[in-house]
Amino acid sequence: MLDNYCNIVEVDDELAQEEEVTLVLAIGNLLMTDEGAGIHVLRQLQKQRFDKNPNKVIYLDGGTLSFSLAAHIENADNLIVIDAAELNSPPGTVKTFVGSQMDQQLGSCKLSVHEVGLIDLMDMVKLSGHMPKKRALVGIQPLTIAEWSEFPSEPVKKSIGFAANQVSQLIEEWQTDEQY
Repeated sequence: MLDNYCNIVEVDDELAQEEEVTLVLAIGNLLMTDEGAGIHVLRQLQKQRFDKNPNKVIYLDGGTLSFSLAAHIENADNLIVIDAAELNSPPGTVKTFVGSQMDQQLGSCKLSVHEVGLIDLMDMVKLSGHMPKKRALVGIQPLTIAEWSEFPSEPVKKSIGFAANQVSQLIEEWQTDEQY
């Protein structure tokens, strides 16, 4: 985990009752080229985001996923996942899937290089009855995930800023929706 890059906040019951909390969950392995795309976006977000209320947004490096992340997702009102994803598009393409579109995207790609598939993790959360009200997947089409390198490929590197902006826009929209 990248504690120096992540604002990991324990969500207590009082905070959860007063304010909606958005979990920004980045997934990936920084040692496997574009597989680390989500973590690279998280680092970019940490550099550029200045939330109006930082207690309402939690940035979390989820590594290569595990069922231990289910509790973090269950405690969040809103969820944004950032990950390398098979989009059947040119490398570096960024697509955002919101709500049921996220569910469809996860269901369309059964294979995962992660320890636990994101669809499995989301199914576990759904079974608990604590699915976040709003959820989105910001996916980045990798060029390669099979090479050892701590740096993303050039097309993915160029897309990191755009992906970070997509996440920021979702956070802004959801915080604005909350006020009405």
